[in-house]
Amino acid sequence: MLGVLGDLVEDVVVWVDGPLRHGTDSTARVFRRRGGSAANVASFAAGQWPARFIGCVGDDPAGDGVVAELAGHGVDVRVVRKGQTGSIVVLIDDAGERTMLPDRGAATLLDAVPDEWLADLAHLHVPAYSFDGEPIGGTAADALRRVRRAGGTTSLDASSTGMLGGFGRERFLALAAELTPTLLFANREEAAFLGLLVDGRPGPARARLAATTVVTKSGAAATTVDAPGQAPFSVPVPPVDEVRDLTGAGDAFAAGFLAGYLAGVDLREATVRGHRCAAKVLASPGASFGAG
Repeated sequence: MLGVLGDLVEDVVVWVDGPLRHGTDSTARVFRRRGGSAANVASFAAGQWPARFIGCVGDDPAGDGVVAELAGHGVDVRVVRKGQTGSIVVLIDDAGERTMLPDRGAATLLDAVPDEWLADLAHLHVPAYSFDGEPIGGTAADALRRVRRAGGTTSLDASSTGMLGGFGRERFLALAAELTPTLLFANREEAAFLGLLVDGRPGPARARLAATTVVTKSGAAATTVDAPGQAPFSVPVPPVDEVRDLTGAGDAFAAGFLAGYLAGVDLREATVRGHRCAAKVLASPGASFGAG
């Protein structure tokens, strides 16, 4: 089973019609969706591989709603209930690019993961958002160590340059080096910020994660896969007819990649499956496959 630990929140997705007009009204369409990077990965993966979500949501109607929605995708949802369920406002411009205003709420309050929630996991995936805040930061690192000690594989997602900047580049690299994830997902900007990939070549920080396969996405350009003991290679991204909302595309890629990886395909085919899964979310609001 694939485990994913992290945020489960409400997304308020705003498709803005043209530039924001400061101090007055701007035309927009507003959608409410279940969100959270970790929950997105679990949801997208569940149709391809058994998936479990681990996290914390509020003991409130919003928490009831997001738990039920996620479970409706076939995810085995294991949550602590306390605090107030978090929300993220996601502003989407005409090019599909996102500006996010997060209030993670209860998502940061996960303070323990029972052994039985981890016992049958072949792999545990954790977005870096989960390290930003306590007690979830320490809880996430502990869960990753426990899965590795039990013989499972693990992965991290670099999540956001904004998050990495606030958390600290050196702090994140030191933590990743200590946790030694099997896989690290990043986009081009995140990989450059961390010094893992510069101008398509391994960067100065790459040696610190020598045992980790680094998968770097680059939008519509090819994805680079840099695995230990192999020359880096690129996998082209097939063209997509419509791109309206990039929310969740990286999470969908991770879900498709990990489902393939756990099924035993090679890294190139896992990347192809990641691209295929990511393409399904680009025309719909938020992290969803559904129509707007």
